Amino acid sequence: MSQLRKSALLLTSLAITVKLAGFFREAVLAREFGANETTDGYLLAFSLITLMVAMLATGFSNVFLPRYVKDRKEDPVAAEKMASGVLNIIVSVIIVLSFIGILFVDRLIPMLFGSMDPVTEAVAVNTTRIFLIFAVIIAINAMFESYLQARRIFAPVQVWKLLSTLMAAVFALLFSDVWGIYSLAYGFIFGAGIGLIVQAAALFKGGFRWQPAISFNERSTFFIMLAPALMNSVVGQVNLFVDRIFATNTVGGAVTYLNNGSLLVSVPHTLYASTMAAIFFTLLSEQVNQRKQFEDTVQRAVMVTMVILMPISFGLLAIGQDAISFIFERGAFTAEDTLKTYQTLMFYSPIVVLQGIQYILSKSLYARRQTTLVLKISATTILLNAVANWFFVQWLGYPGLALASALISVYFVTTTSWFVYKDLTDRRYRDFWKEFMAVLVPAGLMGLSVFLIRQFVPWFDMIPSLMVILILAPVGAAIYFALMWIFQRNKVKRVISMVRRKRT
Repeated sequence: MSQLRKSALLLTSLAITVKLAGFFREAVLAREFGANETTDGYLLAFSLITLMVAMLATGFSNVFLPRYVKDRKEDPVAAEKMASGVLNIIVSVIIVLSFIGILFVDRLIPMLFGSMDPVTEAVAVNTTRIFLIFAVIIAINAMFESYLQARRIFAPVQVWKLLSTLMAAVFALLFSDVWGIYSLAYGFIFGAGIGLIVQAAALFKGGFRWQPAISFNERSTFFIMLAPALMNSVVGQVNLFVDRIFATNTVGGAVTYLNNGSLLVSVPHTLYASTMAAIFFTLLSEQVNQRKQFEDTVQRAVMVTMVILMPISFGLLAIGQDAISFIFERGAFTAEDTLKTYQTLMFYSPIVVLQGIQYILSKSLYARRQTTLVLKISATTILLNAVANWFFVQWLGYPGLALASALISVYFVTTTSWFVYKDLTDRRYRDFWKEFMAVLVPAGLMGLSVFLIRQFVPWFDMIPSLMVILILAPVGAAIYFALMWIFQRNKVKRVISMVRRKRT
């Protein structure tokens, strides 16, 4: 078995564990605090932390990884000095910005999110201040992902995510009576601290040696490329900010409903991005100067993404309400909260496959160092998202914000795919849309079948939601596999052969 295949299996297991821990954390949050102005305030503050992690884990990696892989082949000594210099400069900037943020957080939060309920604002300000005090720990964890991935060391990255997520839930269970909702923040920081030790040990074992360097060769070029990559990585978070600004002006708990709906949607994409897609990006970075292999990897990655994620999008539509009920509906989170969350999930569901495709397409542009192009494409989504939010929130209320996100994802994928494929062989772009439609039909029929079974078999309403999921999920998988085998047998065989292949 190849090393990459072993890594993929290990990463899949760890990523699933991380997501289960995430559901455990959100279930604890729902049980202890429900869906209200307090939970809205915590989620607003936590979105700032996810913004920083996205910038440094995704945006930083998109520039650092291809550059570092290339430099290590040409001059390992200079590459290590460059890596230390980048780390030192960014950590220094984070420390300065965190100090400024601590001083002015009570003004920054209202500026970012606009008019809020007083309880929401107070919780958001206090939680953000807690995170800012320990921001450097979170930042280093996020950057270490890139350093480890460049050495094909993938597991410790999932370990720090698991620890920070799990400890947030554990602290909420143990200390919510003492610290209230702030116990989640303290637990997250505690887990991140342990995760930093784990990642640092793995990186040191992998051969990295920190150096007290600030200057490094071509630093100006690196940061010129880094700036648009960081900006692009936060476009999604900026759009999330805009969504939550609109949500705070609808009903109490709207931010929580949107958060819980988007959490379910993020699970398949996050698992895929943390496992197969991460490995595909490493391969693309290594094959960027080998046109045929690069094109084949792009096409193969997109095809696998569609085959795996498309049926999940339709499956969430069919049994998403049962999933929400099982995860969140307990304690202070009521059946009415479940229904309101499902209303957002219905519109969010297409994002599962769209984000997966977008991830591969964007990574192929990053591998070719076209960071500015990605920024130009993604930056347009901010304006479009704001306009769409304004329109749909008046028509549908807070669920309209989820619909706007789905439509923006369609635009994002369509535009990016055109730029990616125009530089590849002509037939590749036609193949992209042929494969999309070829998978869409079986996945759609599967989703419709499961939905009808759920609606018209009365005893499903008499059993626990977990039993409904355990019964209908395998039924849906079997229907999808049968339809794909009948209409797209070659694709099924190709995916199976990729899974079984001993060498990548």
